[in-house]
This record gives sequence, C-alpha cells and structure tokens, in this order.
Amino acid sequence: MSESPEKPGLQPKFKPESISVIHSFIKQKVEEAKAKGVVLGLSGGLDSAVVAKLCVDSLGSEKVLVLIMPETTTPEEDIKDALEFASSLSIDYRVIDITEIVESFTSLLSPVSLDSKALGNIKARCRMILLYIHANLDNKIVMGTSNKSELLTGYFTKFGDSGADFAPIGDLYKTQIIELAKAIDIQETIISKPPSAGLAQGQTDENELGIRYKDLDAILLGIELKLDAKEIAKRTGIAENEVARILDLVQKNVHKRKIPLIPKLGIRTLGADWRE
Repeated sequence: MSESPEKPGLQPKFKPESISVIHSFIKQKVEEAKAKGVVLGLSGGLDSAVVAKLCVDSLGSEKVLVLIMPETTTPEEDIKDALEFASSLSIDYRVIDITEIVESFTSLLSPVSLDSKALGNIKARCRMILLYIHANLDNKIVMGTSNKSELLTGYFTKFGDSGADFAPIGDLYKTQIIELAKAIDIQETIISKPPSAGLAQGQTDENELGIRYKDLDAILLGIELKLDAKEIAKRTGIAENEVARILDLVQKNVHKRKIPLIPKLGIRTLGADWRE
C-alpha cells in the first residue's frame, strides 16, 4: 500500500453547510418523484450509515426502509452493526440473505470459473435488484451510497452498488464523509471500521486500491483542480508514478460514470446536449 509523508495543502475539507444542502436535496428529490420515501442498502459500514442517517434527518424515520443483504462472506460483525444501527434510528429494515440468489447465478454459469471480481459484481447487482423490487413495491426511490473517491476511480460495480436513483454523498470524498459522520453523530465503531465492500473474505478498500484514502483523496482533489501529475506530487509528497496511476484510473473509468453513450442523430441527444 502506498504511503506518503504528511504534508498540508492538498486535502479535501468538509464544509458543515453541506449537511443542510444534502437534506434539502433528499427532500426535494423525494417530492419531485412523488414517492413515499426512500430505500437503501445498509451494510454495517460508514457510507451506508451516513446516507441512512441523512435520509432519516431529512424525511423522518417512517419514510426510510433499509435492506440488510448478507451472504457467505459477510462478516458477522457487519450484520450486527447494521441491525443495531437500523434499530438506533427506529427505521424499518429487512434482512435478506442473498446467498441462494448468488449461487443460482453461479450454478447456471457452470462450468465457467468466476474470479473474485466477477463474483463480487454478481453480488452487487443482486443487491441492486432487491432494492428496486422494494422501491417498486413501496413507491420509494433508491438512494445510493457511493462516494466521490469511489466514483472517480471506478471502484464500484456498474449497475450494482452504483445503481440508484440519486447519490446524496456522491460529491464528497471518503475523508470528507468521515468528518460528516462525526458531525451527524455516527458512532465511532462504524467510523473507525476499515472501509470494505464486503464482497470477499478479508477484503478492504485501501488494500484493493493500493493506497490510503487520505492520499487518494489528495490526488483526486489535485485532479479536480486540474493540476498536472508533477504539481500534485510536489504538493502532496506522493510519488509522481503513483499520481499517474490514479489519474489513469480516473480516465479509464469515465464510461462507468455516464449513461451508455449514444451516437448523435437528433436535434438534442441524451448524455450530450439534452440538459435536464
């Protein structure tokens, strides 16, 4: 994992006023959709806990439904944390073990051998399907839990954990979300837990990304500010080749952040010049 000396000057800062902006965003989008509330997946990790709390504070606990969707590799601690957190917010929750659903996919694909990435994508997409089933049944909208660090690096499953109607924390880097979590009183046991997608035994985000979130977010902020790799390296103390690696991740995952590309044939084209 990449390490860097501690250097100030290029680190995303959390703005407390972001909380009220997100509250207004959530309320507005539910009202626009004429929905009865929201549904989201609750993993026992930080991002989903933050989104659940923001939704409760925006809409009231009676309008929030969370699905807890474990499978064979889900740590028992995560299930326990998710259940306790849902109870602490007094929100409706449903536990759906997706093991059999995932196994039905893998058995149909036999004798094809799936690597951990392909299997993880199946799990994420199974969860997305269940979220939308419950959204349809209850006239709710699906709130996503992806953050800016994940979205920029492509560290998510397309049409899986990114499959949502809205992404209320999608413009906040992971390090900003930690500060947001403290501001809205998320318990320390969840804040301090190593970030993990929970798709494989012992998996952590930072190990898979090969870099600490603190360093990653500094690089991403530099890219957002349109600094070149050399300047980002100078201002962060991170090796220039590591900065270039992250820049490559951002560039090659552009397609994951957009609707499927459409060739321009009409007067205004979705995803190009049809602005909504």
